Amino acid sequence: MKVSMISALALGAAMAAGAAQAQSLNVVCSNEQAWCDLMAQNFKIDTGVDVAMVRKSTGEVLAQIRAEAGNPKIDVWWGGTGDPHLIAANEDLTVPTGVDVSGQLGWSQNMTEMSGGKAVGVHVGLLGMLYNTEVLAEKGLPAPACWKDLAKPEYKGEVTVSNPQSSGTAYTQLATLVQLFGEDEAFKMLAEIGANVNQNTKSGSAPGKMAARGETTIAVGFMHDMVNLKKQGFPVEIVSPCEGTGYEVGAVSVINGTPNLEAARQWVEYVISAEAQSAGLEVGVFNIPSNPEAATDPEAPDMAGVKLIDYDFATYGSSETRERLLARWEAEVKSKGGNFEE
Repeated sequence: MKVSMISALALGAAMAAGAAQAQSLNVVCSNEQAWCDLMAQNFKIDTGVDVAMVRKSTGEVLAQIRAEAGNPKIDVWWGGTGDPHLIAANEDLTVPTGVDVSGQLGWSQNMTEMSGGKAVGVHVGLLGMLYNTEVLAEKGLPAPACWKDLAKPEYKGEVTVSNPQSSGTAYTQLATLVQLFGEDEAFKMLAEIGANVNQNTKSGSAPGKMAARGETTIAVGFMHDMVNLKKQGFPVEIVSPCEGTGYEVGAVSVINGTPNLEAARQWVEYVISAEAQSAGLEVGVFNIPSNPEAATDPEAPDMAGVKLIDYDFATYGSSETRERLLARWEAEVKSKGGNFEE
């Protein structure tokens, strides 16, 4: 009798713990902090599910979920460039979400199909350059117009970019230049640009913020982050490189082995909803949303107005290609020196 009572109590406690667990979700976010925080708050209000939110760059997240394979500490990975999400999908670090994406824009559906249903496209970000007009004028420098301009000797010490080992933004830049110029020419250019770089930041959005504050002259990043800076009144101009540019399809993925699968699927459904995506405008999110019903800002980047390359997500979203390119970048660019943010 006593054993039965203990067993019943233990079972009841386990069920209660499971129910409590289902009311919480661990999300790692590779978007801007304000956007991460707002989405966690809104999700809690709308669903009652608590969200423990941590912000990390895409390279950091990929490393974490690889290290935790089989015993994950997070349930969902939201935001960040699509290439690492595809790598995670190919390595079975994530699982099919089972969420209906038929109402999303075509590039979102393509990302979902390409990943076997494991990565759902949530936004598009266009890669570009930003410069501080006041600093440029003070130094008597010409405005950059093309990727090749960043390698000019007059820009020595004037350029800030992120680190492709941690930043999805920087990896998108690397992959973009390889697709535009061919691998050998691209790495020659990256080394020349590297000689002009004053700092390689961990985060992809940090260079633009530094340029806005006048801490550097020129930055590389995603244009939607740059629009936010310009709308805040900073003296900056946004450049779409003359040769053409690449883009990201930011994604959301559910981690393989999550004990909170249903809540994780709820999160995916939520972040592709028009209501949730529209709320991004409240905190300066000006990327291109996947839901065609979501509100957008008239000053937000427009895919039709930018010379875009036909970005090869299948190739540059493979583990083999990414690891090979990063190894070459370390040998031919990073090894030459530089100021790398830890």
